[in-house]
Amino acid sequence: MGEITIPRDEQVAIATIDASELDRLIDQAIREERSGDLHRLHLGNCGTYIATKLRAFEQALARHREAKAPRKRAQTEDALRRAGHDLTFAVGAMKRRLEAEQKDAQLFVVDDQIMPPYRFSKHLSVRVSYRWRGTVDDEWKFGHITFVHDVDLRPDYTRPAPKRKPSAAKQEQDLQNTLYQTWEHLMRGALYSVRDYFRDGGDGDKIPDTFQATVDSHSGGLNNYSTQFWRQQP
Repeated sequence: MGEITIPRDEQVAIATIDASELDRLIDQAIREERSGDLHRLHLGNCGTYIATKLRAFEQALARHREAKAPRKRAQTEDALRRAGHDLTFAVGAMKRRLEAEQKDAQLFVVDDQIMPPYRFSKHLSVRVSYRWRGTVDDEWKFGHITFVHDVDLRPDYTRPAPKRKPSAAKQEQDLQNTLYQTWEHLMRGALYSVRDYFRDGGDGDKIPDTFQATVDSHSGGLNNYSTQFWRQQP
């Protein structure tokens, strides 16, 4: 699954949804207290965000259907309508995201299929490949940038020491988990930084081959600005 772009199969599913038909079927489901016809839209194929809102709507529908007392029915109906609104909003948000990605793809594409290394060391790196062009009539240009980050592995003395010293295997497992989480942070920041650079009209010819991620002045770790390579460009 891509990190910054919607997978192709989800793009197709999202594009086929008619917003007016969705609203009509949600209203019908609330009125009839069943979601049968809503499944015609195959919302479950539209990715995690929409699928989660669909599941919440169906759960709210089931609670409303099971409610008997008038006061309880009023409460569950209100919750059901909110869940329906959330589902409509999720579909609208993903449609807008899809439109933005399709617009971006006319001038640049960032490859977000990045696999983590088998084993991590304190020296982390993420290579992001991309292609871009000035106008839709230009030939594509190709490039890449490697983001690097050295993790500070000094002990954190602000945390209480464990009652028993963990085994060497447990320490190594904990270290690999920490490094993996840091690598994920670096990877996501790298992808979003390259995408945002192009989205803001940046010139691909000015992207450096390598960029040392900047660290937070207080924590010494990565933050939301660590991979913004253009901030240091003249």
